[in-house]
Amino acid sequence: MDFRQTLFKYRSYTPIPFLLVLVYVAHPTIPSMLTGFCFVILGELLRFWGVSYAGSETRTTGNVGASYLITKGPFAYVRNPLYLGNMLMYFGFGLMADSPLLALIGLLYFFFQYTLIISLEEEGLMKKFLDEYVKYFQAVPRFVPSMKKYTGGSHPQPEIDMKSGFRSERRTLQAITLVTLILIVLWYVKR
Repeated sequence: MDFRQTLFKYRSYTPIPFLLVLVYVAHPTIPSMLTGFCFVILGELLRFWGVSYAGSETRTTGNVGASYLITKGPFAYVRNPLYLGNMLMYFGFGLMADSPLLALIGLLYFFFQYTLIISLEEEGLMKKFLDEYVKYFQAVPRFVPSMKKYTGGSHPQPEIDMKSGFRSERRTLQAITLVTLILIVLWYVKR
């Protein structure tokens, strides 16, 4: 089996080692909590915007695939808004824990993981959407959002569905709440 497929399948569990280390090394302060939480919120807003277009397909753990080549919403500025959102959130958690080194390690850890997963996803999108994906691939960056909105594309696009976005993000919102509460408790205990 392709290692990238294994990473894709278990991508919901790969943050666990990072979060365990985070709890172990955390010495949060009020400024670190506020600064880091801004990154967490930014990452979640980006994720929410993305899943409001992409829907629950983003939660699949089977084979890589997509019903649509989504080029609207955040996908018009960056090809992987959900993974970028995740990286911002984990970076933010590292800052919340007052561990800039862990924030940087988390950023690099997830950048490496998502780069491998994305390479697999891109192969599938290339096969399914052919030239349309090539145009999108060349015009829209992988991780660093473009200031220029992508307006190409002739494939049908799903409409934004914020209700579906909230349903899809329920687990992520629960995880953000849990990690934040743990860090608040650690701040209270270690102050």
